[in-house]
Amino acid sequence: MKVLLATQKPFAAAAVAGIRSIVEEAGHELVLLEKYAEQSDLVAAAAEADAMIVRSDKVTAEVVEAAKNLKIVVRAGAGFDNLDLAACTAHKVVAMNTPGQNSNAVAELAVAMMIFMARTQFTPATGTEIQGKTVGIQAFGNVGRLVGAKAKALGMNVKAIDPFLTKEQIVAGGAEPAETLEELYSSCDYVSIHIPATLQTIGSIGYELVTKMPKGATLVNTARKEVIDEAGLEKALEERPDLKYVTDVAPDNLAVLQEKFGLRVFATPKKMGAQTAEANVNAGLAAARQICDFFATGCTKFQLNK
Repeated sequence: MKVLLATQKPFAAAAVAGIRSIVEEAGHELVLLEKYAEQSDLVAAAAEADAMIVRSDKVTAEVVEAAKNLKIVVRAGAGFDNLDLAACTAHKVVAMNTPGQNSNAVAELAVAMMIFMARTQFTPATGTEIQGKTVGIQAFGNVGRLVGAKAKALGMNVKAIDPFLTKEQIVAGGAEPAETLEELYSSCDYVSIHIPATLQTIGSIGYELVTKMPKGATLVNTARKEVIDEAGLEKALEERPDLKYVTDVAPDNLAVLQEKFGLRVFATPKKMGAQTAEANVNAGLAAARQICDFFATGCTKFQLNK
């Protein structure tokens, strides 16, 4: 089988070497497409692929339709909004992600962002400490639980909410359960967002929730920019000069926010939650193993389009 590793933002050399070793030892061929310039390059390269590994690359309906031999595509990472699941399903292509492989990297970044904003982006201005403060975690999955554990180790109190978990499961994960989102936002000095971008969550965090946050609170987003109602966020920051926003996914109105609010807003230049050597290797190798397992045994453990 021909496995296409298509990464506009390439994996580290060690990850590519590991992926090649796994794929070739299983008797398959690895084809590389790195740093490509246009989406049409991905469409062309996919034409002969039996399997694909991607990162944030967009596997659109056009890509899937062009890939007549494609049987499986794996997103090396947890988020999968770059995969057109409907197109994959229509063409009988199994779509997977690699949950948990990037979790620690994202969790460390979320905590680092809290400290960065607490210390006024490391400028000489007087900052605050995070010890003794309360962090609310919106979605208590792999990343959320790790954020909670790291925050506790730094002396923070931890609250969480997750519609897919019981209160008992949240407590077992080391957090105090919040009854509602409104309670989470109104009772926490920091809120760390870990929800996916879905029809239910897109634009769901805006003025009403943000303005419920306590004085001096900070909203931390290492999830997806689409979950933020950017106009609502801007309005909240205008009305509440004590609030801060830090994100790993730059909003469309970033220039306006930074001009208006200065050090109260920060966005990383490019999404970097999973940009560690360890996460890079872990996600890539997991994707390769899942493809090889699929071809060898039919395993679809992490299939998204069931």
